[in-house]
Amino acid sequence: MHEKTKKLVIIGGGAAGFFAAIRAAELDPELDVTLLERGAEVLNKVRISGGGRCNVTHACFDPAELVHYYPRGQKELLGPFYRFSPSDTVQWFENRGVRLKTESDGRMFPVSNNSASIVGCLLSEAARLHVKVIKQQKVVKLIPPAHAHSLWQILTPDHTWQAHDLLVTTGSNPTVWQMIKNLGHEIVPPVPSLFTFNIRDNRLTDLEGIALPKARVIIPHTSFETDGPVLITHWGLSGPAILKLSAWAATALHACGYQFPVVINWVGRDPEDLTQDILAFKAENGKKLLRNVHPFELPARFWKKVLGYLRFKDDLQWANLNKSQLQDLVAQLCAATFQVNGKSTFKEEFVTAGGVHLQEINFKTFASRKVPHLYFAGEVLNIDAVTGGFNFQAAWTGAWIAATAISSQPDASPANR
Repeated sequence: MHEKTKKLVIIGGGAAGFFAAIRAAELDPELDVTLLERGAEVLNKVRISGGGRCNVTHACFDPAELVHYYPRGQKELLGPFYRFSPSDTVQWFENRGVRLKTESDGRMFPVSNNSASIVGCLLSEAARLHVKVIKQQKVVKLIPPAHAHSLWQILTPDHTWQAHDLLVTTGSNPTVWQMIKNLGHEIVPPVPSLFTFNIRDNRLTDLEGIALPKARVIIPHTSFETDGPVLITHWGLSGPAILKLSAWAATALHACGYQFPVVINWVGRDPEDLTQDILAFKAENGKKLLRNVHPFELPARFWKKVLGYLRFKDDLQWANLNKSQLQDLVAQLCAATFQVNGKSTFKEEFVTAGGVHLQEINFKTFASRKVPHLYFAGEVLNIDAVTGGFNFQAAWTGAWIAATAISSQPDASPANR
């Protein structure tokens, strides 16, 4: 076999790294593709994501709608998503024998319900295309080409790798971020995203596992507000609405040390509308006890907890609910204020906001605007999303576009892949 003349080195053996390596090797058989991974295993995050099932992408196929799930990267990802969208991701894996399915909330998983299907596909494709995957290669220094005809020097403790093009897909890696900063890039300081709220409050005690599906969550005196299910846990609050809010407010909440008030509208209704509904219900159910019947789809344990907190007597009938009690009930359902004191990581899904400043990236190629022949994809960039497969989609898209640019081949249409 003759030696290939053009060399691509990819740092980071995760989703974006493998996807880019496969795309580049497929487009240009003459390209020597080497993937360096600092750990003993590759694709770890793919393996554990989605509870071991791998939430590959999300069934949101309109790029204009899709970008709204990205607190950072929304504007920049619109064009890229028109080039490689979730539908292209589905087609890519299905063309390689891995069928995906859509769950009721839009998340997409392999039909096998096992992340091994995705990991196996990526590993076998990389092997088929002769991608060199080198593990336990911690990069310690990056030396850019000195002139147009020289190469990148990528130093690990026991080897120096050379490359015409360098693609960084290391995710949230402070050591690599510092090396990129040394090359002249601005790094937006990393802060956690996608976390749950720690709250100690008697109103939540013994309600672990209860979900309120139509809640609204607000951080007072800010523009941060989300709607959706809220889950009560033994440490406080979680669920899609909380996670979404944590992503959008990640920087602000980091700045206040995760000490802040949060207002929960448990029923997602305006106080005026709720008051009228309660009055109508009261008129029809006067002789019934509040603790036994109510006009909302609320779990019985939760409803009784609210009544207990308001010190309503167990034998209080709807007909005897006075104006003051009505106001207290509406306030507790529509605007319950809690004090958050800290955060907890959401399951194994650790996502970080921060990374390479997006203004320094050409999103037609995912190339650096600062350093020639340097590319980025995945969470090494200041891009992050809410939970649901969106972070993986950004990784697939960025990797596919970067590899397409690096391969110097015409941009093949999805139908021809």
